[in-house]
Amino acid sequence: MSEDKNKKNSDVIFGRNPVFEAVKSGRTIESILVAKGTNGGIVSVILAKAKQQEIVIKEVSPKKLDFMCGGSNHQGIAAVAAVKEYSTVEDILLLAEERGEAPFIIILDELEDPHNLGAIIRTAECVGAHGVIISQRRSAGLTYAAGKASAGAVEYEKVARVVNIPNTIEMLKERGVWVYAADMDGQNYTDMDLTGAVAIVIGNEGKGVSPLVRKKCDAAVSLPMMGKINSLNASVAAGVLSYEILRQRRGKLE
Repeated sequence: MSEDKNKKNSDVIFGRNPVFEAVKSGRTIESILVAKGTNGGIVSVILAKAKQQEIVIKEVSPKKLDFMCGGSNHQGIAAVAAVKEYSTVEDILLLAEERGEAPFIIILDELEDPHNLGAIIRTAECVGAHGVIISQRRSAGLTYAAGKASAGAVEYEKVARVVNIPNTIEMLKERGVWVYAADMDGQNYTDMDLTGAVAIVIGNEGKGVSPLVRKKCDAAVSLPMMGKINSLNASVAAGVLSYEILRQRRGKLE
């Protein structure tokens, strides 16, 4: 197997005993993939433990597992491990407090592309954001691909994974954080005061911010579109908004 192929699959643990040990040890697991028709014995034990730990379980075709595991004998089950332990939302807020700064948080609402996630983590670290919040389900996690796309920033930026984004937004608002959804129908981002405690929400690559999440936000901000395309890549939008927040914060301090 080539070096590139090994790197591609470096976050995949496969085989019944290796997956069982990974789950039993408490290692952070993004998801467990089970080939259709695979059940009983140790597989049932693995799935039961995974459910107790609220690990996402996906039923996939044997061919998909073959591809993910590079043609090795996966025995019908594999686990995708995280490249780093997740932080909590409280960890993010505490970091802001320790720095003596108003919280600056990026919330990702069901962002699916690990390369977008990695790029946003990289931007977050560069602009001094205190953390990134992602949803546990239907979202990209801290896989090898996301870690690589972050260019090392994943080692320094706090990333929290939560079960419910709307509830998390409510909690942040109770803590004095103003939450803004990136939405094409929002107010021009340069007209907004983003100098205080702020969180920006970036939505799914195709659907944008979900209606329920949008409803929980204090307001929406938009980026002017002057061409024929009416939206930007999620990581680009996050980058533009993040640097506007940084610009306004630096201007306030000067």
